[in-house]
Amino acid sequence: MTRTASASVRRGFAPAQAIVLGFGAVLVVGTLLLWLPISAVPGNRTSFIDALFTATSALCVTGLVVVDTASHWSGFGLAVILVLIQLGGLGIMVFAALVGIVLARKLSVRARMNAVTESKTLGAPNVRRIVAGIFFTSIIIEAVVAAILLGRFLLGYRGDYGLGEAVWMSVFHSISAFNNAGFALQSDSMMGFAADPWILLPMCAAIIVGGVGFPVLRELRREFRQPLHWSMNTRIVLAATIVLLVGSTLVITAMEWTNPQTLGGEDPWTRVLGGFFHAVQTRTAGFNSVDVGQMHDETWLVTDILMFIGGGPAGTAGGIKVTTFAVLLFILWTELRGGTAVNIFGKRLSRSVHRQAISVVLVAIAGIVFVTLVILAMTDLDLDRVLFEAISAFGTVGLSTGITADLPDPARVLMSILMFLGRLGPLTLGSALALRERKTAYELPKERPAIG
Repeated sequence: MTRTASASVRRGFAPAQAIVLGFGAVLVVGTLLLWLPISAVPGNRTSFIDALFTATSALCVTGLVVVDTASHWSGFGLAVILVLIQLGGLGIMVFAALVGIVLARKLSVRARMNAVTESKTLGAPNVRRIVAGIFFTSIIIEAVVAAILLGRFLLGYRGDYGLGEAVWMSVFHSISAFNNAGFALQSDSMMGFAADPWILLPMCAAIIVGGVGFPVLRELRREFRQPLHWSMNTRIVLAATIVLLVGSTLVITAMEWTNPQTLGGEDPWTRVLGGFFHAVQTRTAGFNSVDVGQMHDETWLVTDILMFIGGGPAGTAGGIKVTTFAVLLFILWTELRGGTAVNIFGKRLSRSVHRQAISVVLVAIAGIVFVTLVILAMTDLDLDRVLFEAISAFGTVGLSTGITADLPDPARVLMSILMFLGRLGPLTLGSALALRERKTAYELPKERPAIG
């Protein structure tokens, strides 16, 4: 690289900065559109803070709401929300790169780097193909799920929905599910379909597929019959997803089995279905088929942990990601055994990954604790409910105990910031705010303090 080119790179935006700016620009536009009177049904008024919160929740595919989605927003407002969900799920840089491909049929070096950064694909030989693959994979999955839901709405709820309404319901919930957004067109989310597996299970499938991440889907498509060739990332994501889904389903179902306010009043099959559906939502989807506010405190705690972990990297899920959580577990296991290197699935883990995982968790905890403390100081709400809401915001989950709409405007702004941080990732946001990467030309002598 020449001196001039090197200086140009230093003066330009890093990929992480471009992602943050791209999300910020779309957020501003989305907020202004939702603030317009046309976005709300006649008689409803949307404050600027409510528009900002809703736009952030949609773009960050969270699902927390301060106004009733079903009754407050007009058709135009719901369309804006749906577009923000799709943009947030695909990633602003991936979407921008795709638009560049369609219009100019040519990607600049910087656009290529941005697309690679957002999709987390390492050493991609053909970024155009990867970005297009992400887009078309999303559309195909959403179309399949929408078709299943449409058939169920037309056949199972004959007379309740006309063709146009059924199509809109199917498309909206399919996109919201695949992008792990959690927005629903019913005031009680999916509680009206709590006993209908033909509605809940396709949505669960879309949530899980969207949550594992595009790199995993891409590798499974190429190497599905050769698991020995799978990367460490794919193995960790699949193993963690299965363990967390099975374990959380068993724990949540058992805890709420006799709770008359949630699963206790249902037949055994509906209880299992409800437990599984809630377990899937903790991967950052945010739909609910039971009243989350009536769950036991211990169920909230389990949900807190699952929301904090989230789903796979480079997918539509949030949280610190299952790979980060797994890396920390392997680091702990190695230290307890007195090992010198962290080995996962026959591969040695780079020490830089150790630092990244620890940094992500510490930044996440700091953000959640700060917002929780501030909201507790400005309201009379209970700690368990506020903490649940803060983790749900950071993990871009959308599950709520029912206090979001009661938060004062300053708390809503804080929650919006936390959703933005949770969607982009602590390290991505931190690197975007840095003016440049600073490297030292020397190393200091080693010394270690006492630990424990």
